[in-house]
Amino acid sequence: MTRRQPTFAQNRDATRRHRPDYWLLILTIALAAVGVIVVFSISPALEVEKGVNGNQHVLRQMIAIALGLAVFVLAASVPLKQWRTLYKPLLVIAGMGTLLALLMPVNAEYPAHRWIRVGSFSFQSVELLKFAGIMWLASFLAWRIDNGLIASMNKTIKPLFFAFLGCGLLVAGMQSDLGSFGVIVAILGAVTFAAGMPMKRILVFGAIILVVLSIFIVSTPYRRDRLTTFLHPESDCLVSGYQACQALIAVGSGGMIGLGLGRSVQAYGYLPEAENDSIFAIYAEKFGFIGVTALLGLFAAFFTRIKKIMERAPDTFSRLMVLGILVWLSAQTVINIGAMIGLLPLKGITLPLVSSGGSSVLMVMAALGVVFQVSRHTLYSIPETENSGVSGGAGYENSRDRRRVRGAYNPTASRRP
Repeated sequence: MTRRQPTFAQNRDATRRHRPDYWLLILTIALAAVGVIVVFSISPALEVEKGVNGNQHVLRQMIAIALGLAVFVLAASVPLKQWRTLYKPLLVIAGMGTLLALLMPVNAEYPAHRWIRVGSFSFQSVELLKFAGIMWLASFLAWRIDNGLIASMNKTIKPLFFAFLGCGLLVAGMQSDLGSFGVIVAILGAVTFAAGMPMKRILVFGAIILVVLSIFIVSTPYRRDRLTTFLHPESDCLVSGYQACQALIAVGSGGMIGLGLGRSVQAYGYLPEAENDSIFAIYAEKFGFIGVTALLGLFAAFFTRIKKIMERAPDTFSRLMVLGILVWLSAQTVINIGAMIGLLPLKGITLPLVSSGGSSVLMVMAALGVVFQVSRHTLYSIPETENSGVSGGAGYENSRDRRRVRGAYNPTASRRP
């Protein structure tokens, strides 16, 4: 007797729960385990460099992951409908946290106003701002789509512009965190594109963003130096290009199979932020080309699971929300790895789930908990739209309608049984 397949009418109901995507959880734990292994392996070097017990870094990372898993479970237990309104208190908390960070005394080692520090506890407020911002953006655009206002200047374009401007002033201006601002720009661009905003408006936004980024770079001497270093890192490997050169040495030293877990050289004071921003270079030194290929494959599988959940999400809001999370994590991965191999300028961006850092781990785990919750409500099939039956793309009024049918907003019908 064959099992009766669920009808679309049954699957369309977002409240009808089913088995979640446990592969997402498995891949999340696997990436976090890679980070713990690398931090543990360089703990003797960190003890020599920073003069503290090396096990302290491993313990902090394990505590961050344990708390992150608790946050994952908490986020995964919140109903999808509530996330559409929870962005309001989250944005308020993130805004207050950002302003509080501006008032906190800076650390001599990290002179930027990015962290809220209370004793030994520190939290980077921009991580919560990314999470809350994605929730707001998905809710904002989903409402505009449902009411046919996605191209409206007053209802959509202007609010997005002022939100972007305020975020730029806070993150890139006051906190001097151009890397995180770049990730936020990537999220904004991808989600608005998937929502069906006219391409002309997106290009205008892109031009404004390029102008703003150019102003931030040109107006700050150390950012100009970073750009020059990126173009010619070998010109000054002792001062401005020191970290870029040491990262390339670490990656190149790994060879095919790596030096091994206990034989890192660059972690002993040569490569700054070995357990944090530079952890990919240390990983490459230890595990070589084969290990790097395995790690990239793990990330590829991880992002593929999130992409599949996004494509089968039950409604516009959850689809755009998962897309924003996907862009957030993938953009940070590309920026971090690209900087370590010399393809992108150096930025203080962590490698998701792998780099040491409680703020990043907690907020990434919270975001993945939301994705896990969405995976409980994914659809087995997607209905044909009124335009989807036309072959070759004909019958669409404009390219925005085609994106709606084929893109993340409204994926094509699935054949999964």
